[in-house]
Formats: sequence, structure tokens, C-alpha cells
Amino acid sequence: MLELLFVLGFFVMLMVTGVSLLGIMIAMVVATVVMFIGGLFALTIKLLPWLLLAIAVVWVIRAIKSPKIPTYQRNKRFRY
Repeated sequence: MLELLFVLGFFVMLMVTGVSLLGIMIAMVVATVVMFIGGLFALTIKLLPWLLLAIAVVWVIRAIKSPKIPTYQRNKRFRY
């Protein structure tokens, strides 16, 4: 998948800039950036179920272990 992104980015930039040494260097840079962004997007999609699971676990743990505030402290907060 990432190789395809690199080749597509390289090909598009060569079509835009022409075949010269500077054009090849620019095409390499742009294709690398396209591959980097595509890789980050693919990695995010791949890790999304695990990230959602981690959020759910933390939410459940915080719901179970909610801090217990004594009644004298709870009432003291609202007095002015």
C-alpha cells in the first residue's frame, strides 16, 4: 500500500515537473511526504479499535473508582 502511494506521488510529480535532475529530486521529496502522510493515516485507522478500547477501559475504571467526597466537604463547598 505504501509503495503504491510512493510510486503514484513520484509519477505525478514527474509529470508536473518534467524529467530532469531537479524534477526527480522534487518528485522524490513530494512522494516521500505523500507516503508519510498516507502511512500515518493508515496507522491511525489500523489502531483505531485499540484506541477506542483503551478509552472505554479508562472510562469504566474511572466510573468504578469515583472519588468519594465526605458529606461535610460536599456541603462546605457551596457556602459563601
